[in-house]
Amino acid sequence: MKIHFFILTLLLPLLSTAASKRGAPQDLVRASCVHASYPGLCLRTLSSYSGPANTPRDIAQAAVKVSLTRARKVSSYLTSAGVTGKSKRERGALSDCVEQVAGSVEKLRKTLGELQRLRGETFEFQMSNAETWVSAALTNEDTCVDGFEGVDGKVKSDVKKMIMNVAKVTSNALYMINRLDESRGRHQLHP
Repeated sequence: MKIHFFILTLLLPLLSTAASKRGAPQDLVRASCVHASYPGLCLRTLSSYSGPANTPRDIAQAAVKVSLTRARKVSSYLTSAGVTGKSKRERGALSDCVEQVAGSVEKLRKTLGELQRLRGETFEFQMSNAETWVSAALTNEDTCVDGFEGVDGKVKSDVKKMIMNVAKVTSNALYMINRLDESRGRHQLHP
């Protein structure tokens, strides 16, 4: 009995250290999402993210990947699913929206590439690029929704719902990028 207690006493600190290391990425996600624009959505999307989430840089990249994935799905849906407007105004708004979402996809793709190549000597420039591109993606998404002003119906409500979903995760991605910029990320720059 004393031997089992002795072994357990030796193993318990090792087991709790391993458990706390496993919880560390989730703790970082929770701490990162608490002040995001949409904290619940942030926590849901980043907690289920399958890539690494051990540093603020990982979290920022994950947030951009979530946004990029959703923007690509909306873009694909709008261009290939045959969403068509009934009126000339609706068709024009859809056509403009397709362009705006494609622009968002491109900006988010560029942002992800920039975050993956962060370096100390160019950190400020790269972060400025990332912040500018994600802000532009948000503007494109808003412009898409604004294009349906004066249009009513199911197409408008469907597109608006999809775009707002992308805009929310994009807003969270911008928050994570700003957070990384504020922390300067110096200890996280080199892979």
